[in-house]
Amino acid sequence: MARVTRHGLEVDQDFARFVEDQVLPGTKVQADAFWRGYAALLDGFMAENRALLDRRAELQAQIDDWLKARGNQPWDAAAYRAFLTEIGYLVPEPAPFAVENGAVDPEIASLAGPQLVVPVSNARFALNAANARWGSLYDAMYGSDVMGPPPAGGGIDPARRDAVVAKAAAFLDQALPLASGSHAEVTAYGADDQGLVATIAGQTVRLADPAAYVGIRREGGDTAYVLRHNGLHVELVVNPDHPIGAACESGLRDVVMEAALTAIQDCEDSVAAVDAEDKIGVYANWLGLMKGDLVESFDKGGKTLTRRLAGDRQITRPDGSTLTLPGRALLLVRNVGHLMTTDAVLKDGAETPEGLMDAMVTIACALHDLDRGDRPGNSRVGSVYVVKPKMHGPDEAAFADRVFTHVEQVLGLPANTVKLGLMDEERRTSANLAACIHAIRNRIVFINTGFLDRTGDEIHTSMQGGAFVGRAGMKASTWLQAYEDRNVLIGLAAGMKGRAQIGKGMWAKPDALAEMLEVKIGHPKSGASTAWVPSPTAATLHAMHYHMVDVAARQDELAGKALPDLDLLLTPALATAPLTRDEILRELDNSAQGILGYVVRWVDQGIGCSKVPDIDDVPLMEDRATCRISAQYLANWLEHGLITRDQVEDALRRMAAKVDAQNAGDPAYRPMAPGFDGPAFEAARDLILTGTRQPSGYTEPALHARRKEAKALARA
Repeated sequence: MARVTRHGLEVDQDFARFVEDQVLPGTKVQADAFWRGYAALLDGFMAENRALLDRRAELQAQIDDWLKARGNQPWDAAAYRAFLTEIGYLVPEPAPFAVENGAVDPEIASLAGPQLVVPVSNARFALNAANARWGSLYDAMYGSDVMGPPPAGGGIDPARRDAVVAKAAAFLDQALPLASGSHAEVTAYGADDQGLVATIAGQTVRLADPAAYVGIRREGGDTAYVLRHNGLHVELVVNPDHPIGAACESGLRDVVMEAALTAIQDCEDSVAAVDAEDKIGVYANWLGLMKGDLVESFDKGGKTLTRRLAGDRQITRPDGSTLTLPGRALLLVRNVGHLMTTDAVLKDGAETPEGLMDAMVTIACALHDLDRGDRPGNSRVGSVYVVKPKMHGPDEAAFADRVFTHVEQVLGLPANTVKLGLMDEERRTSANLAACIHAIRNRIVFINTGFLDRTGDEIHTSMQGGAFVGRAGMKASTWLQAYEDRNVLIGLAAGMKGRAQIGKGMWAKPDALAEMLEVKIGHPKSGASTAWVPSPTAATLHAMHYHMVDVAARQDELAGKALPDLDLLLTPALATAPLTRDEILRELDNSAQGILGYVVRWVDQGIGCSKVPDIDDVPLMEDRATCRISAQYLANWLEHGLITRDQVEDALRRMAAKVDAQNAGDPAYRPMAPGFDGPAFEAARDLILTGTRQPSGYTEPALHARRKEAKALARA
C-alpha cells in the first residue's frame, strides 16, 4: 500500500487522491486545510476515543464480577441499581429540558412516515432508496404476498389486478374518503377550482375533506390528482389508455403513495468496508448522492437499465400556482461507531479511529449539497444529517458532539449544521437516554429502538448472570417492552415532537409483507414517527399505516405518561426454568445457520447486508446486528453449559453444508464444506467461541480480520 504524508499523517495514496481530486474540488475547502484539520482532529480526540473504549471494558468487567459473585441468588433489582450507580454506569437524570436543534427539514421534524436503510456501498440500492419517496401502491400490492403468493409468470392476472384495485379503493375510503359513496364506485375523476370531483352514478361527489385536495400533475398521458392526508401526499393517477386504467371505469391506473420520507445511507452495519479501498467505494457513492450525479447501470432480464436520482414533482394548484414536492427521500448518512480503526490514515504508524474519518469525509462530501445552488438536492434548510450508532452513554454522545463541532470548524460550517441521530441500541444508552439526548440537545434529530443490536448488548452485558431465555421468551420479556415504551416517552419529554424523529426498528422479513401490513401499524400506534423498512415496496405499504394513525395526535395522548420503571429495563431475561433439549438444539442450529449464511457472504464476497435464507429457507434481511444477537446467544449458552464446544463445532459443520446448498446457484460462492477451514467458516467460529471476549459482543473485530484475510488470499 503506497502512502503519502499529509501534516504528519501517513495516508493511503488512493484515499488521499480521492479526497483531493474528487471530494474537495467544488467546495471552498483547500486540501491543505482539510488535512491540517484532520491531523488536529486526531490530536484532539484520538486518545479520548481510546479512553472511552477502555471505560466500556472497565464497566463490563465490574458488572461481570458483580454477577459472578451473586451466583444463584434471587435477582435483587434494588441492589443492582445501587451497584450500577456506584460504578458510574447510571448517571443522574438531567433537569427537564427541550431539544434546541435549529433548522431541521420537515421530513424529520414534523412529518411521520417510513424510513429506509441501505448499504451506501451498493449504488443501485442507494439510488433505489433515494428514489423511494414515491411508490406505486398497485405495484406494491400486486408484486408482493399482500394479495396472496406473488405471481410467478409474466403478464397481468385480471383477477389479481381487480383484487388490487379493490383493496386500494378500500384504503382510499379510509384515508381520503368521499363525502358519499366509495372510491370503488367512481366512474370518473376530475378537478375544478373547488377541488377534486368524482362521479358516482352520474352524480358529482367531492372529498369528505375538500382541503385534502392539493392540485394536478400531468406527465405523458397521465393526469395525477394530488391529495394530502396526515402530511403525506397520495396521487390518483388517471389514464384510460393505460392497460390498467382501461380496465377500470374511472380510468384510475394507479395510486401513488408518498412513501419513504427519509432514507439512511449506511456506512456501518450493512456494509463490509475493511480497508482504504473499501472506504473509498463507500464514500464515492455518498459523494455522488450529495453532488446529485450518482448513476448506476445494470442488467435486468437481458436489458441494461440505468438508475439516477429522481427529479422533483411539479404540482399545479387550483389557483394556477406551482407547488414543488420533493422527488427523493431526505437522506441521512450513518457513520460507524467509536470502536474500529482504519489503515487508510495512520498516525505515528498506528491505525486511527474509523469514526473520526467518517466524520471528516462524509461531511466534506455533503458540502456539495449545501452549496448546490438551484439544482434539486437533499436538505432544503442547510443541514447535514448523521446517524451515530453504538454509543454507550452520555459521555460518548458528548464526545460525538465535540467531534462534529471540530469538523464544522475545519470545513467552515456554522455551528450545529451537522445534526445527529442517536441510535438507542446499547444498554447503557437506554438506561441513561435522557442524559444522552441532553448531551447532544443542540444537534439531535433522531432516536430509535432496535431489538437486534439492543438484545445483543443485553446478553453481553449480563453474560455472567446466567443463561438467557430463548428468542421467543426474549421478545416477550419485561425489559424489552420497557425499553420500547421508555424510548418514546423520554423523547417526547425532551420536546422532540415537531423537532425530531422518534423511530422503531427494522422489519426483517422482506418477503413477508402481508404480515408486515398487519403488525407494523403497531409502530405508529406506539407514538413513533418513523420505522425502518427493508425495501421501497415495503416503504410504500408501510406508508398506509401513517394514514391510518395520526402520529402527532398519538404523541399528544402519550405526552406526560409515566415512564416504565428503570428496574424493569435493567432486569435481564434470564431463564428461570430449564429449556428442553429440543429447544436448545433448535436454537443452536438456527443461530449457527444464520451466522454462517451471513458471514460467508460478508467475508468471501464483501456483502454487508443481504437476504439470507434461514434454517427453514425463509429469506430474512441480515446484517451485523442479526449476526451479533445469534453469536451472543450461543456464547451465553456455551458459557453456562447449555451447549458444549463439541456441539457448536458439530452444528457449524452441519449448517455449513446446508448454507452451501442454499447458495449453490451463486457462481461467486465458495463452499465451506468439506474443508471447514476457510476465513468465512473461521469467522463464524470466532464469533461464537470468543463471543464473551468480543468488545460489547460486537462482530466487527472478527469479521474485519477474516475479510482482510480473504482479500489477501484472493490477491495471492
